[in-house]
Amino acid sequence: MTDLNQLERDLLSQVDAAGDEAALETVRVSALGKKGSVSELLKTLGAMTPEERKEHGPLINGLRDKVQGAIVAKKETLAEAALEARLAAERIDVTLPVPEAPEIRGRVHPISQVIEELTAIFADMGFSVAEGPDIETDYLNFTALNFPEGHPAREMHDTFFLAPDEKGERKVLRTHTSPVQIRTMTSQKPPIRVIIPGRTYRHDSDQTHTPMFHQVEGLVIDKQANIAHMKWILEEFCKAFFEVEQVKMRFRPSFFPFTEPSAEVDIQCSRKGGEIRFGEGTDWLEILGCGMVHPNVLRNCGLDPDEYQGFAWGMGIDRIAMLKYGMPDLRPFFEADVRWLNHYGFRPLDIPSLVSGLTS
Repeated sequence: MTDLNQLERDLLSQVDAAGDEAALETVRVSALGKKGSVSELLKTLGAMTPEERKEHGPLINGLRDKVQGAIVAKKETLAEAALEARLAAERIDVTLPVPEAPEIRGRVHPISQVIEELTAIFADMGFSVAEGPDIETDYLNFTALNFPEGHPAREMHDTFFLAPDEKGERKVLRTHTSPVQIRTMTSQKPPIRVIIPGRTYRHDSDQTHTPMFHQVEGLVIDKQANIAHMKWILEEFCKAFFEVEQVKMRFRPSFFPFTEPSAEVDIQCSRKGGEIRFGEGTDWLEILGCGMVHPNVLRNCGLDPDEYQGFAWGMGIDRIAMLKYGMPDLRPFFEADVRWLNHYGFRPLDIPSLVSGLTS
C-alpha cells in the first residue's frame, strides 16, 4: 500500500513536471506502456488469490485511472498553452493600415513611361519599333551614315571606343540610334516606317547631359516621302505628346552628315513663371533635328536614290521627358533614388493610350 502511494506521488509529479507533449508521452510510456510501472503491477493480479485480487485490484486499477486522468488533463493544458503562444506570435493588429499591393506601390521610371508614350503615338501613325545593339561597328555608326574620315564625332573626346579586336578594328558604344536605320534599310524593303528608341553614349556630363542617355529616331523611306509629310508627322507628334490642341514650329537650316537638306526644329512656348508651356507664348525652344535622308546613305544601304527617298528625325527622350514633366536636372534619372522615383514615377497600370490619355 505504501509502495502504491509512493508510486502514485512520483508518477503524478512527473506528469505535472512535463513541459511539453513529448515529455508527457515519455511519462505515459514509463507508467502505462507495455512494460510501464503500472502495467507491470496489473500483470501481477493474475497470480494472486481471489482474496488478494479483491483487495489489491481496486488499488492498482485506481492508480492506473488516476495516472491516465492526470495525463489527459496535462495534455489539454499543454495544448491550450501552445495555442495561446501561437496566437500571440501570429497576432495581426487590425488597426494598422493595409499595406499597398506591389502593383500599386511600384513606380515606372519616367524614361520607360515616355518610351511607351512615343510608341503609342507613332503606332497610331503606322510606325513600328526597331531596335539594335548598343555596341556597333565603326562602319554602321559612322561610315554608312556619311560621316567622312576625320569628322569630329569620330574622335576620342566624343566617342567611347572599345579595345581593338584580333583584326585591329575598334567597335564603339553607339553615339546615336542611327545605326539601326542602316540595319533596317539593309534588311527590309521599302516602304519603311519605324521609330528607334534606345540608349546612346557620348563623352559628356553636366546638368543636361550624361555619358549615357536615350534617343528616339524616326525613319520613313518611300518613293514619294517628302518634307511636307515629315512636317505633318512632327506637328502631330508634338500635339499628342505635349497634349496641346495646337503647336507652332519653325524649321531652321542646319547640317547633319546623314541628311540633306537638314533642319533643327523649334517649338513655340511660354516661359512665364519659370515654367515651360507649349502651344502658347512667344518664346522658342529647340526640340529635335531632322532632314531628308542623304542619297549617299541610301546608296550605302543598297537603295537607288533616284527611285527611293525618305526623311528622318531624332530627339532626346530624356530631354522631352524633362520638358513635359518639369524635371530640372537630368542626373537624377540615373541615380536610382527611390524618393525621386516615387515623386516622378508612374503607376504601373497607367498604360499610355491615345484613347484614355497618355498620362491618365
